[in-house]
Amino acid sequence: MTNLTSTVVRLKLSLLRNGLRQSGGRRAAFVVSAVIAVLFALLQLLGLIALRGHAHADAVVVPGTAVLALGWAVLPLFFPTGDETLDPTRLVLVPLRPRPLVRALLAASLVGIGPLYTLLVLVGCALAVAHGAAGYAVAVLAVALALLVCVALARAVAAANVRLLTSRKGRDLAVLSGLVIAIGAQLVNFAARQLGSAGLGQLQPVADALGWVPPASAVAAVRSATEGSYGTAVAQLALTVAGLGTLVAVWARSLTRLMTAPDGSTLQAADAGVRDRAPGGLGRLLPGGRTGTVMERSLRYIWRDPKTKAAWVTSLAIGLIVPVFNAAQGTGSIYFACFAAGMLGVQMYNQFGQDTSAFWMVATTISAPRDAYAELRGRALALLLVTLPYAALVTAVTAGVLGAWSQLPEVLGLSFALLGAMLATGAWTSARFPYSIPQEGHKNVAPGQAGLAWIAIFGGMISAALLCAPVLTLTIWLHVSGNGKGWTWLLLPVGAVYGACVTFLGLRLAAPRTAARLPEILTAVSKG
Repeated sequence: MTNLTSTVVRLKLSLLRNGLRQSGGRRAAFVVSAVIAVLFALLQLLGLIALRGHAHADAVVVPGTAVLALGWAVLPLFFPTGDETLDPTRLVLVPLRPRPLVRALLAASLVGIGPLYTLLVLVGCALAVAHGAAGYAVAVLAVALALLVCVALARAVAAANVRLLTSRKGRDLAVLSGLVIAIGAQLVNFAARQLGSAGLGQLQPVADALGWVPPASAVAAVRSATEGSYGTAVAQLALTVAGLGTLVAVWARSLTRLMTAPDGSTLQAADAGVRDRAPGGLGRLLPGGRTGTVMERSLRYIWRDPKTKAAWVTSLAIGLIVPVFNAAQGTGSIYFACFAAGMLGVQMYNQFGQDTSAFWMVATTISAPRDAYAELRGRALALLLVTLPYAALVTAVTAGVLGAWSQLPEVLGLSFALLGAMLATGAWTSARFPYSIPQEGHKNVAPGQAGLAWIAIFGGMISAALLCAPVLTLTIWLHVSGNGKGWTWLLLPVGAVYGACVTFLGLRLAAPRTAARLPEILTAVSKG
């Protein structure tokens, strides 16, 4: 058993060492990330130690431990390729029993930056509430148990979903990271505002409840032992041990299933492909001819291409979160709803770069400005199919939260005008400043094309803002003039018509440039 554990630990170290030998850039990235993670953990450690003696220190460290465990549970779903040992099917041909393998992999899981960071934070959580000999004795046991629970939780989740995580479609789960980060940042901001006004005492009921949920129960046991409630401390430690045992048992069962059950993912994928090729579906709802074909292709890219899907998911989430959360906090304005149209309007930029090297198939069908106009029009209509109802929804929700229903028509009109301006400038910059989007890795711009991306996006956004000046000027004039407020509802049809006209003009002007620059566009978007 000891030999197996030491062998797996050495295997983990070898994987880490061999990965760093691949390139100097990878070594530098590892060192930098390790230094940043350790420094951040040390700062948190010092901050948690500074809470010693505070009346509500446990209200911070107990929920903090629960959040830390939650991070360990979800990170394998978002970054399945971050650790090669997360995939136990690599050992399926080795004659090993699941339970000894679980113990060996659990020991190997303690090697890395993540476990070190977690250990430092857990030490700070325990020291923040530990006082006296009993408190420190329980703290040592609590930190070890909490760390093991976090690691076992990550492994159990990864083993239960390894078939999904190692498939191509399963990797699309990483696109949800943008959504989680966006929501999490706003939730943290909202919670910080509430705590700033009401104090840490608001978290006390949450801490009391989480004190009986592993691994937060281990840190809560330190508080109980410090207060002299030794029976409660023993019960909370026993609950943590039971949680660890349950996770290990679930992990072992998943390993047994992985190493003995056949993988039917290929058959499932084939069946899905047959269903996908069946006639009907989305194409029946779209217009005929080239316009409908381009719209269907663009919508399928949004649904199937990981990079395109990630951009859309992030834009949809942030476009809703920013105005609604600011409105809920009482610091926003209904005009923040225009942010939704702006976030989705950016998707019109670099339309041909999203096709990457497959753009050559599109290029062969464009022989004149008329063909280019039909292509650009189909792409714009596909984007409008999502953005128009979405912008209306976000504006209505923001108006409902603020109770500003009377301003709904004018804000919606501004959103439509902004969207039209961004579609127009996006079509032009797509032809004038195309750049490639690498299919592998996390980069959204190919090396050497960052300048083109900055010019295309920010230059286009500034141009779109200038194009919206007439509608914005009309809005200001109606509010400033004495009798104009009763006519602000006119901004809805004015903004919609203006946005449609600007879009039409932008597509018409971009079509000849697109047709004339096809070789340059094809070269630029194929570099990734």
